[in-house]
Amino acid sequence: METQLVAWGWQALYLFEALVLSTSIGLERQAKHKDAGTRTHALVGVGSALFVIISKYGFLDVLTASPNIRVDAARVAAQIVSGIGFIGAGVVFTQRSHVRGLTTAASIWMTAAIGSACGAGQFVPALTCTILYFLAVTLLPFLTRLIAPGIGNDDILRLRYRDGHGILRSILSVCAQHGVSVEGFSTRKSKNEDEEEDPGSRGHVVSADLEVRGRDSRELIGDLSNIDGVISVTRINNND
Repeated sequence: METQLVAWGWQALYLFEALVLSTSIGLERQAKHKDAGTRTHALVGVGSALFVIISKYGFLDVLTASPNIRVDAARVAAQIVSGIGFIGAGVVFTQRSHVRGLTTAASIWMTAAIGSACGAGQFVPALTCTILYFLAVTLLPFLTRLIAPGIGNDDILRLRYRDGHGILRSILSVCAQHGVSVEGFSTRKSKNEDEEEDPGSRGHVVSADLEVRGRDSRELIGDLSNIDGVISVTRINNND
């Protein structure tokens, strides 16, 4: 009985490790406003760890009952690799010829692998893989912008400007001058709620989300902010 309690203690520790590591990945995704956040990643990681534990220890009574029974301890864990694809496919979608959600799908797949490693008692590889994940999603984009600022730069710019002054044409003109292509945009009109703070923006205000592709958008944001009638320009993190 004492041996069984020790085994259960280790298994509970494996599940807790999977929870901590998978939740840390989920926090990064949620901070970037992705649909799959802390809860999804935590459940995937802990669930994968439990499947591996079941695969390793769940059939010991069958094995000890008869010496003629042979069980593959990896058979349940192997199904995680194929099964997790259904969840990953659910966060991938196509929008205006662009594929979105691939990084989030990959993070779910990686979380399943980290949870599986925790369930197998391989905490060091699981921790190392988690660290490498954060290096990949934070350091690699920084190095890409540093080495080649114009490669693969996709952003969403949220602008607020006064309606009825032809400002949208000026915005598109400035984007063209910067060599930035506008892949798509959506607009919505609302009554300005900050008339006392900004008398120049009385009347209706248009909020526009522009999907831009091209060079680094920092200089573009500065020039867009200088357009007469533009109230604010905000860059929305569009890392996939």
